[in-house]
Amino acid sequence: MAVSNSSIEWTDSTWSPVTGCTKVSAGCDNCYAETIAHRFAGSKAFPNGFEVTLHPERLEQPLKWRKPRQIFVNSMSDLFHDSVPDEYIAKVFAVMAQTPQHTYQILTKRHARMRSLLTDLCRCGVGHPPGTHFRSSMAWASTSHSPTYVPGLNGRDVHQAWPLPNVWLGVSVENQQWADIRVPALLDTPAAVRWISAEPLLGPIDLHNVRGIDALWPDWMGGPTGGTGASHPLLDWVVTGGESGPGARPMHPAWARALRDQCQKADVPFLFKQWGAWRPEPIYDTSGRYHVVMPDGRDRGTPWSGWGIDQPDAVTMERVGKGAAGRELDGRTWDEFPETVTAAGVNG
Repeated sequence: MAVSNSSIEWTDSTWSPVTGCTKVSAGCDNCYAETIAHRFAGSKAFPNGFEVTLHPERLEQPLKWRKPRQIFVNSMSDLFHDSVPDEYIAKVFAVMAQTPQHTYQILTKRHARMRSLLTDLCRCGVGHPPGTHFRSSMAWASTSHSPTYVPGLNGRDVHQAWPLPNVWLGVSVENQQWADIRVPALLDTPAAVRWISAEPLLGPIDLHNVRGIDALWPDWMGGPTGGTGASHPLLDWVVTGGESGPGARPMHPAWARALRDQCQKADVPFLFKQWGAWRPEPIYDTSGRYHVVMPDGRDRGTPWSGWGIDQPDAVTMERVGKGAAGRELDGRTWDEFPETVTAAGVNG
């Protein structure tokens, strides 16, 4: 399953060599991929519904795309899910290594497995068994006599610099609890670009204090990445947005503004993807279209006469749908990207 012209605001195309997933945290509660998979269960795209399913016939798709593009990997799954074999993930990375014209964007909630696999450097010396470590598994997937060979791969082209310069690794974080857990693991993982998707944003996030780490502070003094001496932030990109679809939960505007302000101060690119199903609207009635949301994440439900106006920093949110809510934050769109975006641009 591949989409050449994706409607996702921060990518050009999607590529799903795996479909299906399981829920691990509150950000998964209203998963859009699960809804789609159940709707088309039994089809060629989702033969097993939302059960984790490998699609090896899709591995070769990026090899046929000559024009550079941004590609969201596994928009319908999690590449690092426990049900996806190590060797299969290595195949995906081998394909990405042989297509340096593309930029690949990966998001995961399985931060520990990502870190474990991608820091599994070969220490065997010469003569180790094929596939013993992750990078040798990549090479094995590009060897024509290998049982894991991906047609079209060339072993010479897979031996690229590490980390792969065209692969962006990111974690999904919906609130401070999961930022504290997933972001440090991301910072411990070798990557050309590290990013987070705070969507759906379900609570405030302070990236200056992620379990004691300032993820937006320049890496002058060492730290989780090993201290390269580079004067750039540990995180390279922040994307955020509210939730859409059935059961969508409203996002307090202060949460999005706080992330934007943190990024602006640290000179980190920031992208506001959407308000989602709810937008801020200073109206108070009992129609059911309005909810009072507190800065700590509590949804106080439908407002009544006088309620909300006397609550410090409470905001009334109106459910209008994703299209009507739009994606402007404080009167403008925020579509900033890391400088390594390909010349082709996004959706261009």
